[in-house]
Amino acid sequence: MTTAKAPVAPVPVKKAPANSNKKLDFKANDHVVYPTHGVGKIMRIEEQEVAGTKLELFVITFDKDKMTLRVPVAKAKAVGMRKLSSPDTVATALNTLKGRARVKRTMWSRRAQEYEAKINSGDLVSIAEVVRDLHRASGQPEQSYSERQLYEAALARMAREVAAVEKIDETAAVKRVEGALLKKAA
Repeated sequence: MTTAKAPVAPVPVKKAPANSNKKLDFKANDHVVYPTHGVGKIMRIEEQEVAGTKLELFVITFDKDKMTLRVPVAKAKAVGMRKLSSPDTVATALNTLKGRARVKRTMWSRRAQEYEAKINSGDLVSIAEVVRDLHRASGQPEQSYSERQLYEAALARMAREVAAVEKIDETAAVKRVEGALLKKAA
């Protein structure tokens, strides 16, 4: 007895979307934001062989940290690498600084983790919230060491992006951010 074989339907081949290789989003000499490190500059795009596989990599330098990072082109979006914020986003972040500090009544360790996550998110408005919440005016009690560390990290990260977007130096950007903080007190 012979059995007839059912016709086998061809397996559809999934084509990669036309925009799957979004290398065009970033190019050499662009300033970009890498969430956990802040603003860096793409020096070049290079090809390296890793474990027998050719990889295209963005070579990003972070002058402030004296660090070079190589990010696979295919993973850039997945790790959260993005272009600098728009001037509108910078304005929104600076306005965020003028609002009231929202300090949750939870344990410091929990709040510190949340602040750290916001800083490392790479989102400028979230970083501005951390700066606003941890800022101490002259009449307020002094910050603890860990609060000051988080505040300074957030302030530096925000100032670097404001400086890059507005094409000013970092010192002027820090003054601009601190000026927005003082306007809320006035």
